[in-house]
Amino acid sequence: MEKQFLIDDLKLGESWRLFKIMGEFVEGVEGLHDLGPAVSIFGSARTQPDDPQYKKAEAIAALFVNNGFGVITGGGGGIMEAANKGAAEAGGTSVGLNIRLPFEQKPNPYATLQMEFKYFFIRKVMFIKYAAAYVVMPGGFGTMDELFEVMTLVQTRRIRPFPIIMVGTDHWSGLLEWIRNQLLAQSLISPKDMDIIQVLDDPEDIVSTVRKILVV
Repeated sequence: MEKQFLIDDLKLGESWRLFKIMGEFVEGVEGLHDLGPAVSIFGSARTQPDDPQYKKAEAIAALFVNNGFGVITGGGGGIMEAANKGAAEAGGTSVGLNIRLPFEQKPNPYATLQMEFKYFFIRKVMFIKYAAAYVVMPGGFGTMDELFEVMTLVQTRRIRPFPIIMVGTDHWSGLLEWIRNQLLAQSLISPKDMDIIQVLDDPEDIVSTVRKILVV
């Protein structure tokens, strides 16, 4: 009997978790549905303010704001902070979708709209649903996760194709070479799949490339 009670408690806990998940989805949609055209910018939470990549993220975000876009980040430090800062100081919409973690991730002060999520997958939906383009800067596992997630969704036509721009030729060249030499060479992906992504370095080129596809 005691074992059955324990099983019932576990089932009840799982059911309540579903309500929490639904609640986070509702909060995300309600918080962002009036956002307008925006670009999601990704990159390392560990990048320091004196790093050239931090400065570049600021510049990219400010340019997007000046061209009619809002900016969405993961709301934390590093590249995320830089992008939120660039957007806010340019007078635009600066969204931070923070994730609750036991370490590393703390909300930065530059997001004019800050939301907090417990579940990574809900946060990912918000990044994709409200983004007109993805700008991916150097980062770690989280950045790679976001990059390959959205590439897979475009490849499988689960979402509309939109610009996915990897910033930094030197940084991404090794990964792209591996993709060509391993995945493409073994026909694990199609040649046209390489067209899903673009690699650019200059902030002006990044913004103009997005604008050519998405007229704001």
